[in-house]
Amino acid sequence: MSYEAVIGLEVHSELKTNTKIFCGCSTTFGGEQNTNVCPVCLGLPGVLPVINEKVVEFAIKAGLALNCQINGFSKFDRKNYYYPDLPKNFQTSQYDLPIAENGYLDIEVDGKTKRIGITRIHMEEDAGKLVHSGNTINDSDAACVDYNRTGVPLIEIVSEPDMSSPEEARAYMEKIKQILEYIDVSHCKMEEGNLRADVNVSLRKVGETKLGIRAEMKNLNSFKMIQSALEYEIERQTEILDDGGKVIQETRTWDEAKGITVSMRSKEAAHDYRYLPEPDLVPIVTSPEMIEEIRKQLPELPDSRKKRLMEDCGLSEYDTNILISTIEMATYFDEVISHKADPKLAANWMMSDLARNLNAEGIAIANSPVKAEKLAGLIELINKGTISSKIAKTVFDEMWKTGDDAAKIVQDKGLVQITDTKEIEAIVDAVLAANQKAVEDYKGGNAKAIGALVGQVMKQSKGKANPAMVNELLQQKLQ
Repeated sequence: MSYEAVIGLEVHSELKTNTKIFCGCSTTFGGEQNTNVCPVCLGLPGVLPVINEKVVEFAIKAGLALNCQINGFSKFDRKNYYYPDLPKNFQTSQYDLPIAENGYLDIEVDGKTKRIGITRIHMEEDAGKLVHSGNTINDSDAACVDYNRTGVPLIEIVSEPDMSSPEEARAYMEKIKQILEYIDVSHCKMEEGNLRADVNVSLRKVGETKLGIRAEMKNLNSFKMIQSALEYEIERQTEILDDGGKVIQETRTWDEAKGITVSMRSKEAAHDYRYLPEPDLVPIVTSPEMIEEIRKQLPELPDSRKKRLMEDCGLSEYDTNILISTIEMATYFDEVISHKADPKLAANWMMSDLARNLNAEGIAIANSPVKAEKLAGLIELINKGTISSKIAKTVFDEMWKTGDDAAKIVQDKGLVQITDTKEIEAIVDAVLAANQKAVEDYKGGNAKAIGALVGQVMKQSKGKANPAMVNELLQQKLQ
């Protein structure tokens, strides 16, 4: 029997505020357990929460970047459930009146663009962290609770069930991460649980419109994990249905070591949480003026930047996707070409020599010893014919070590390209005289033999001879 997967993601992103959503406790990651806590985030009797205005701003920013409608009136609710990492026995979240709704995100898989609907974005507080004695909750004898994360501000981005493959789910998560980093509202450090997803998947017969029974996989915090968990779960549900069984609506966890999903509990429905309006927080009223002011703060987003670079700079889709992968890289590229550098050369240098050095030393592009203006200066010297592309690599390496301008390095080290015809001709004549076999091979029909001669000329000139002139002179003399 043929089935199709129906996939939706609930993406949780911690916001990069200095303090928690309803109190002044620090949001710093990695502190000693249970030190960044207070009566408010622990929900002790007699306390009153106060909304962090930055959280509202960041949530609106995310909503605008994801093409959502921003609600002028929204409110907080109490989501009631008992779990050890939730000290109040309820989570302050949003239910029927979230901050943003009805958005979308375009993803690309296998060269095809697909629009994924976004149902809602709402604000909420994070729960604490359970520290298990084993590898997973299922093989642990005990668990401790660290409440440092309790009250850290979150936005939850809920998609429509518009994805139909693990690859699409991964592409969606990657795009969400990219946009949140662009608008600078989250650190998106998945390894710290800073960005994670609950993944819902069900199967239905191909051609049917009715949704099947879904399973949810909680807290997946890597792209690989999302894809692997979905691949396994689709296979598991397929086997159940093929055997005539029924898929149970439940929450499952991903066991990375075993490469399987494991049942945790039955899946709750909305009514199980007994939502009620949060009486200790006033509703959030957002004016059109405030929304427009936040909209003006948005940077050029990946899709529009991609279109601009392809149309205005003549770059390939492949090159463009790499250059816009992070806002830091995109900004660096824009700065390089703002100094009149050739866009294609700029892209090539960024994706080759610059990327290689950054990766080798684990340096972010913002901290590169070769600043954008200096790379533009190197490209200018290449275009002017002052240095060859080969010499440029030597110059770049020196720029990386010293931070000096390309022009200074070329001048100090005498690396100016030889363009004097007579000087190059003398070297060519000497090379021809010393490499008679290569000369005979070329005249005998082996066109590739000229490459060896070019190499010898460049070697004799220490890479400074103009390659185009070398090729031209050799061809003339070999006729």
